[in-house]
Amino acid sequence: MSWGTELWDQFDNLDKHTQWGIDFLERYAKFVKERLEIEQNYAKQLRNLVKKYCPKRSKDEEPRFTSCLSFYGILNELNDYAGQREVVAEEIGHKVYGTVMKYSQDLKTERKHHLQEGRKAQQYLDHCWKQMDNSKKKFERECKEAEKSQITYERLDNDINATKSEVEKAKAQYYLRTHMADESKNEYAAQLQNFNAEQWKHFNNSIPHIFKNLQDMDQRRTVKLGETYRNFAEAERRVIPIISKCLEGMVSAAKAVDERRDSGIVVESFKSGFDPPGDFPFEDFSQNLSRTGSDGAISNTPKGERDGAPAPRPDPKHAMSKTKNKLWLFGKKPKAPSLEDFSHLPPEQRRKRLQQKIDELNSKLQIEMDQRDALNKMKDVYEKTPPMGDPNSLQPKISETICNMEKLRSEIHKYEAWLSEVEGKQASRDRRHSADNHHPTPQGRESPEGSYTEDTSQEHHTPHQHSSPPQPGQPSTDPHDFDDEFDDDDPLPVIGHCKALYSFDGQNEGTLVMAEDEVLYIIEEDKGDGWTRARKQSGEEGYVPTTYVEITMEKNCKGAVTYI
Repeated sequence: MSWGTELWDQFDNLDKHTQWGIDFLERYAKFVKERLEIEQNYAKQLRNLVKKYCPKRSKDEEPRFTSCLSFYGILNELNDYAGQREVVAEEIGHKVYGTVMKYSQDLKTERKHHLQEGRKAQQYLDHCWKQMDNSKKKFERECKEAEKSQITYERLDNDINATKSEVEKAKAQYYLRTHMADESKNEYAAQLQNFNAEQWKHFNNSIPHIFKNLQDMDQRRTVKLGETYRNFAEAERRVIPIISKCLEGMVSAAKAVDERRDSGIVVESFKSGFDPPGDFPFEDFSQNLSRTGSDGAISNTPKGERDGAPAPRPDPKHAMSKTKNKLWLFGKKPKAPSLEDFSHLPPEQRRKRLQQKIDELNSKLQIEMDQRDALNKMKDVYEKTPPMGDPNSLQPKISETICNMEKLRSEIHKYEAWLSEVEGKQASRDRRHSADNHHPTPQGRESPEGSYTEDTSQEHHTPHQHSSPPQPGQPSTDPHDFDDEFDDDDPLPVIGHCKALYSFDGQNEGTLVMAEDEVLYIIEEDKGDGWTRARKQSGEEGYVPTTYVEITMEKNCKGAVTYI
């Protein structure tokens, strides 16, 4: 149905309707703006929540319990989920809110133009009507004047007392008024014809054309609203697959919780390697007392003495000293100074720390060896191509690297000797423990290895030096690692992701092992050295060759992240 033919007389109502349409469009834009602000605030709160509960300790100090790792995995997935909420807000802001606001301004301009044309057409028609009405009124006045002059002329013509000059004057006046009435009649007829023509043109051409433009404008507004409604829903639906993957990742993290593995980690982390303490001997202080009771009275004398075989009296000082040395097994362990050979630790923990130190030194040695090989290759290149550099300039650096290698080998040899000593004691104790299971020791006696003394003079050690922190994947010896894991520096935020184009073994210290097609988080860009810092979904961090991966950076590098 056409507004021009059906609503030709409803200019004011169409004016109000089109204004209502624009007001509704702006109201919808306000709704969209509030919605995207909700999404932005929701994403910001989620990111703050993840940041608050992310582990704030270095990677080598994090707990290795599956429950903790799963929780950190859930935090990573939640961070990705927050990134998708930011994507939704961005899509709504760009494709819906921005589009609606721009279209609203265009509609206002177009509506103003059409209404101005309609008002101009109406004003011109009113002008034509006024001209016609004025000519009509003039024609009416002239006719009345002509009638009056006619009556005057006829009265004087019939009056015998009237003079001839009076009659002639009245006759001339009558003819003049009649002529003026005829001219007014002709002018009125012309104005009437012109008004009728303009009125027909107004209601059959001008107004239908203007109303059709207003109708097209209103229909386009309705279509645009429908498109923005669809875009509003598409912005949400487009991220549903990625959000589903985030939720699937959370479910997978929940399934990865393994109570048996966690229990094994507790044993591995805190196992001391000591044997449980033996029974305390009975110390009879009543041997020198005279017996006055009846023979049937209950006696506290040990069975061996009642049978006539006197039991050996234990040395109270010896027993108390041994007891004092073992009390920490049941209560708070006394603090001992940290030593280079870790002899202040229980045997099992000492073995782990020594092995960890050896692995750390081997990694450093490998780095020095790689550096030596690289310097030698560079020296060969300089020797073959002198313009590239002086080979003698590399000799001090090569000598320094070889010296560092010798120092590291010496350190490794020293720690391996301590490790062999600990492993030898453990093997001896295991054999002795196995023999004790077949041949129990008498009450009051226990294996020398069964007690732990604070006297470290029996163990070989060197003066205390600063020890390196545990490497990733090695257990932490501090039983309170998890208590304050949220109190240190924040971890690096995720700024993108990458896909491995090739596999990388990551043999050097600080590098990260990755398989082909594996997806990693980017936490630090390549600074020009050819290495990019990445984080696995398990939480492990390290450097990978930039040329080995395909990198995708996030649009919002301050934490906005898209699920991988």
